[in-house]
Amino acid sequence: MAEAHRIILLAHGSSDARWCETFEKLAAPTVESVPGARVAYMELAEPSLERIVEEGVQEGVRHFRVVPLFLAAGRHLRKDVPAMIDALEQTHGVSIHLAPPIGENPQLGDAIRDVVEQELAK
Repeated sequence: MAEAHRIILLAHGSSDARWCETFEKLAAPTVESVPGARVAYMELAEPSLERIVEEGVQEGVRHFRVVPLFLAAGRHLRKDVPAMIDALEQTHGVSIHLAPPIGENPQLGDAIRDVVEQELAK
């Protein structure tokens, strides 16, 4: 039986594999602990958002939640990603919820503070 929602951690994407590896390491705790969670890229890297949604559909997933690994909502999150989501919903008959970018969560500010404090302690 497929999970009720598939979580997709969406990063911008880059042709530089090292850039993608950084996001995959950041996403690893979520991917390892949340059933069905996946990383996808908006552009320039694979797997694409479209590919991850298509794989989910093949596995019987009908509801997706996209969590953008972006610091703020710029043009991509205000226009490009919603247009991609609309097209995917129409093509596959699924529902896709776009969460706010991770940078809007106050917990990220706490994590940055913790990293700075660790750096200062060195």
